Parts: sequence; C-alpha cells; structure tokens
Amino acid sequence: MTFDFDQVFDRHATGSTKWSRYPADVLPMWVADMDFAAPPVVIQALQKRLEHPLLGYSVAPDNLRDAIVADLWNKYAWRVQPQEIVFLPGVESGFNMALNALVQPQQNVVVQTPNYPPLRHAPGHWGLNKVELEFVAQADGSYATPLDALRESLSGGGALLLSNPHNPLGKVFPREELQAVADICLAQDAWIISDEIHAELCYDGRVHIPTASLSPEVAKRTITLMSASKAYNIAGLKTSFMIIQDPALLSRVNHARCGLVDSVNPLGLEATRVAYTEGGPWLAELMTYLQGNRDYLVNAVRTRLPGVTINVPQGTYLAWLDCSALGLDDPQQFFLKQAKVGLSAGLDFGDHSKQFVRLNFGCPRALLEEGIARMARSLKA
Repeated sequence: MTFDFDQVFDRHATGSTKWSRYPADVLPMWVADMDFAAPPVVIQALQKRLEHPLLGYSVAPDNLRDAIVADLWNKYAWRVQPQEIVFLPGVESGFNMALNALVQPQQNVVVQTPNYPPLRHAPGHWGLNKVELEFVAQADGSYATPLDALRESLSGGGALLLSNPHNPLGKVFPREELQAVADICLAQDAWIISDEIHAELCYDGRVHIPTASLSPEVAKRTITLMSASKAYNIAGLKTSFMIIQDPALLSRVNHARCGLVDSVNPLGLEATRVAYTEGGPWLAELMTYLQGNRDYLVNAVRTRLPGVTINVPQGTYLAWLDCSALGLDDPQQFFLKQAKVGLSAGLDFGDHSKQFVRLNFGCPRALLEEGIARMARSLKA
C-alpha cells in the first residue's frame, strides 16, 4: 500500500470528540470519525493555504463547484450544475433547513429506524409529526423498507428523511428498492430529504445510487446532502453541501438558512476541493483497508463474541451489533465498564434498539483487534 493505514496516532489532548468522552483507559469506537490521517494531498493543500495569513469570510470558488460536479459524474453518472450546490457547515443543518422550509405542521416526517440520532430528532426541532418506520429484517440478514406502511405514513404529503448508505445498518439501497421508495414519495406528493454523506463507502463492488439521479421527476422532489467529510476523514473542517436541482425548490430551502445557518470556513472549502480532485488514490486504498477491517470484524464477532450477532455491512464503517442473546440490561454500559470499550448505545438510534450497539471499525487494525479482544475477555469473565 502507498498509504499507511496501520499507523496508530495518539489523539488524546487534541480536542477530539471521539477520544475526549471517556477516560484514557477506554478505547473509543463510537462516533463516526475514523482514526486515520487525512489524505496527504489534503494536509499539503491546507499547509499551502495557510501560507496566506488571512482567514476571513469565504465563498466557494468556481473550481470547487466544478470539482464536485465532476466527482458526482465520475462516481455515479449523476449530472448536476454548479449553481445547484449550496454549501453548509454540516448535513445536519441541511436536513433541518429542509424540514423547516417544506413540511407543514399537520404533515408527517417519516424516519426509518434504527437511524442516525440527529435525523430522528430533527422533526421535533420544528414541532412536526414524526413517524418512526421500522425496517423489516429479512431471512438473508438484510433489511427492507415496509413499502405499504411508508405509503400510509405519507398519505398527507410531508417528507421522508432517508439515510443512504444507511447509518447504523450499513445498508446500501439497491436501485429497485430506492425506486419503489421514491415512487411512493412522488405519488403522495412528499419530499425526499436524502442524507448521502457515506456515499463513497460501499463494499463488494456496490456503487451508491444518489436518490435524485433516479429520474428528473424524483430530482424535483429531492434534497440531497453530501460531504467529503466521512470518506476523506475531514469532518472537523465542517464542510458539506446540499444539491437541489429544481430552481424554485432551491430558492425555498436556501431561504430557510436566514439567521440560522452560517457560511463555511476557507480551510474546509479547500480541503473538500482537493479531496475530490486529488484524493482518489487514497480513497481507493482506504476502501480496500476498510473492507478488510469489515471482514475481520464479521469473522471475529461470529467466532469470538458468543451471544453477539452481526449482519455484514454493505457500506459505511459502522457495524450494528445485536446483543439480545447476552441477556444484558444495557449492552453499551456493560462493554464500557467491563471491557473498557466505548460503543454507541442502541437506544440513541431507535426505541426498539436497546439490545444493540454500534461499533466504528474505521481505525487501524491494531485498534480493532484490541477492541475485539477486550470485548471477548469481558464476555468470558
């Protein structure tokens, strides 16, 4: 490999959210933040940018918009225009903007559960009716959308908050299911607010399908949220973007930022541009490494963690572990106290997910091996 993903960095005393939550003897494997160095080309570009001593308010340059347009075409054969991109300090602000702009108080906002906590909580920020729609577990270990229930939940319009690739299930929506979901939203005159921040992170030859790329009709009802932050590990630079291909919808949603959502910092804009234009080789090697981590994790859970089950993640670097057979009152607290491993609690993702934990395997293999070893010892004890 050209890039060293095995190098372990000490992130204590760096202000890292991931490494600051727990005492130093706890191995944190919770928040979606990888323990890899950012791509060298990004670091070099930031160092060069800092040779200029001014860091004032900034706007996205044309070459950044062009880089995103080219990247979306090269990766997904999705054609967007530069003016359809709105820059934001995070996808969370984007889906909250969209809800505030588009959904009426009497309408429903559907969230498929389990789901990313900020998506679950977003409707409540605006006093909107939230409907949590549980995925249906399939015999092959996958999860499917209950289409009839989705149709009924959106009977009065409203919006679907979509996570694809899905956090925490690691589900990559196949075209047939994504089209069926979009068709229901169109038929019910509902909006699709699609969080696609993990788009690049798909395994086993899968390729992400942007919801808005399904058809012009779907694009007119879809707000897409993306970022280089997850795939290129630059989340702390707080740079994301929203793509809206209908001009009237774009104006309506962008207006909702007034007084609430600020501009993006200049370093984040530059890092995003370089990631998309020069970060391809790094990303390719990262995906090989992450898939190896995923395969190691799946085998380790199945052979070394009795009572814990895992479905193979199709995307992201997040694993959803079912601890029901352990008979624990709180699996997250058990592994925190007994194994000194900090995982995400299942209840954060859904009211019926108490027996689950989410594990982040985006780390050097040595840290993943250590986390598994600690969990295995705690179960033996």
